[in-house]
Amino acid sequence: MSFSALNLPPKRPEWFSFPDSFGQRFIVTVDTEEDFDWNKPISRTGYGLDSLERLDRFQQFCEGHGVIPIYLVDYPVITHEPAAERLREFVSKGVAAVGAQLHPWVSPPFSEETNNFNSFAGNLPKELERAKLLSLVEKIEHSIGQAPIIYRAGRYGAGPNTAQILHEAGILIDTSVRSKFDYSGSDGPNYKDHPVKPYWLDEGHNLLELPLTTMFWGLLRRQGDFIFPRLSNRPTLRAALARTNLLERIALTPEGITVDEAIRAIDMALDEHLQLLTFSFHSPSLQPGHTPYVRNRDDLDRLYDWWRRVFAYCGLRNIKPASLHDIKAAVFS
Repeated sequence: MSFSALNLPPKRPEWFSFPDSFGQRFIVTVDTEEDFDWNKPISRTGYGLDSLERLDRFQQFCEGHGVIPIYLVDYPVITHEPAAERLREFVSKGVAAVGAQLHPWVSPPFSEETNNFNSFAGNLPKELERAKLLSLVEKIEHSIGQAPIIYRAGRYGAGPNTAQILHEAGILIDTSVRSKFDYSGSDGPNYKDHPVKPYWLDEGHNLLELPLTTMFWGLLRRQGDFIFPRLSNRPTLRAALARTNLLERIALTPEGITVDEAIRAIDMALDEHLQLLTFSFHSPSLQPGHTPYVRNRDDLDRLYDWWRRVFAYCGLRNIKPASLHDIKAAVFS
């Protein structure tokens, strides 16, 4: 069985369309991970887990809005019993789902050098990437009581062998592709030419790609795929295009994106008839001081307000929350 290389745009994409009864929906994915300094070199040690204590508040917040979040957990999280216990309880109540997220530098077995290149799991030798992913999946199944069916590569670091390995691990859905973003300058994958629509990664329809939702907005949005990558070394010009409403790249995340920007992206996604919007953010942002986006209590209040207003706007546009169970049923029924 042949699988597409996730780090390359599909040559002849076989699109997946949800049934009409699915409507237009959204999911909230949480990169649930350890606390570390994003400005320091990659390290296997020196991380914390304090922000995991804030999962309860976010979970209650989501439940209050009828949202069933998908926690994509890595090895330090799932082997931290207090966090695993919380997640196990959420899943048993049907108010959340748990998937896998591979941070290779903190996931055994440890046989590679710790450096930036190897922090992208897709750059690792196939057997090592497989061993790390299978170890993570096994830990999740043991701790949660069910095997994960959805995956995101940490740092969006999927590679040429990732899809095949995911299939071997029993994963049904990948959400590693961050369309319209290019990480090749830091040894990662280049997703600038990847589609934002869901597509199959194999002819047998065993593995579905659900890209994170990123949209272009502005008068030049139709030319965004051509223009934006050519401005990678000209941030001032990018900012000027956004400021003059000509071209703006907007990812559906509260991290670095304003509510007004997110609403514009939602409108663009609806204009392009996307049936599923994929929101994302990192769990350390739930506690001030761990990410560049939430440095203090005011920032944290703004993060929750962002979600509150985005959920309200989705409701206004008749975009309903979907659970992982809803997606699996619609895709593999």
